[in-house]
Amino acid sequence: MSTLYLSSAACEQHDMGASHPESPDRLRSIESMMLNTEWGEALFKENAPILDISDLVTVHPSYHVDAILERAPGEGLVYLDADTAINPHSVTAALHAAGAGVFATDQVLSGSVQNAFCAVRPPGHHAESTVAMGFCIFNSVALAAKRALSSGMARVAILDFDVHHGNGTVEIFQNQPDVLVCSSFQYPFYPGRFDDVASSNICLTPLCAGAGSDEFRQAIERDWLPAIAQHKPEMIFVSAGFDAHQQDPLAGLNLVDDDFLWITRLIVDLAERYSDSRLVSMLEGGYNLDALVRSVELHIGGLLGT
Repeated sequence: MSTLYLSSAACEQHDMGASHPESPDRLRSIESMMLNTEWGEALFKENAPILDISDLVTVHPSYHVDAILERAPGEGLVYLDADTAINPHSVTAALHAAGAGVFATDQVLSGSVQNAFCAVRPPGHHAESTVAMGFCIFNSVALAAKRALSSGMARVAILDFDVHHGNGTVEIFQNQPDVLVCSSFQYPFYPGRFDDVASSNICLTPLCAGAGSDEFRQAIERDWLPAIAQHKPEMIFVSAGFDAHQQDPLAGLNLVDDDFLWITRLIVDLAERYSDSRLVSMLEGGYNLDALVRSVELHIGGLLGT
């Protein structure tokens, strides 16, 4: 396997305050791990480019983008919702995060690499078409999936194993049958939006608080595998949230390190079976730094086939 790793120092400039869990330290910790791990010649590292603002309209209408740009402060913080603030660098960080997903998609489609992992922030899967929320400004994985469709893919899938439901991704694609969205999440729990959508291309896997490895793995195999087999995606995207880990402070599932390697290998196998190994993974949640770093290391190893 050949894997592209994308990140950007610009993503570390987005800072919502010292006490906020979605901290620049998340990326700094991952970057430290990357520098101290021998990955071999199959891993290619590049800086994530910035997305042109005009490209956001494939997912977010221009009036919504304009409203966010108008609220961007010259100094200090402006809150888009109770949990989501922007500083003078936040929009640029979000554009690099989205740019990473789109660039990774282009590289995978060109055959330069088989898959990619985008270590970027802010995350994106809570961002609905006209609502920024839940630490998310723009929906990066949705923008990447749209890029694949516009490049000729007939069907794609977005697989989201963050502990929080990917409401934004579901809202954006709930009426678009060429995009399968599979989302596992603690329920009932934040955000409590679009978690009961009844649509043939939406596969929801709610998990009770306290659920651990067995419940998670059995539910994924029960729900996701038949949906993916029926959809036969030509490319797979991943919202890779690592906050279902038992050490994470923001939720109540009890996954362990090996669960993230398990689901990564499962997704890689699915991509090989249905999608000619085309796969782009994007960082979403994960707020215990030690657990995050260990899980990301296993995730990248899984993408590499190790």
